[in-house]
Amino acid sequence: MKEMKYTIQDALGIHARPAGMLVKVAGGFKSAVTIDNGVKKADAKRLMAVMSMGVKQGHEVTITVDGEDEDAAMAALETFFKENL
Repeated sequence: MKEMKYTIQDALGIHARPAGMLVKVAGGFKSAVTIDNGVKKADAKRLMAVMSMGVKQGHEVTITVDGEDEDAAMAALETFFKENL
């Protein structure tokens, strides 16, 4: 299992466009991907679950990846968060 903490930099937080992109990145891997904002946890492969978290700028999220391709998945997600959120 791999885990990463990230503080959201995007002024709008995790809104529709980046949430859709996140789901697409996470869905490209077999590993389970979970995002946790300290209040709610969501499957990062489910758009409505990610959107319902209400993550805003300045919130810290924890991304957890568990499965057979977790190294590649975490690398892709880390890049995604730094470039888009």
